[in-house]
Amino acid sequence: MTLSSYIKAAMRQAKFEMLPDGSIYGHIEGFEGVWASARTITACRRELQEVLEEWMLFRLKHNLPLPIVAEIDLNKIAV
Repeated sequence: MTLSSYIKAAMRQAKFEMLPDGSIYGHIEGFEGVWASARTITACRRELQEVLEEWMLFRLKHNLPLPIVAEIDLNKIAV
């Protein structure tokens, strides 16, 4: 169980939609505040993963729980 496995599993749950202006909006349900918007789905996916990684680091630094994803529970790992 690694951080990269967790990130990949979370990104598999990402939802994307096209906005009226043609840009792409992406978010991951259960990850409050983790969202991105970009001109292409590739750019949106890349930005969303960066936001997810920063969000995870913030939560780990402040000892806040992370959602369990694909049976991966990072809350049980000692930091």
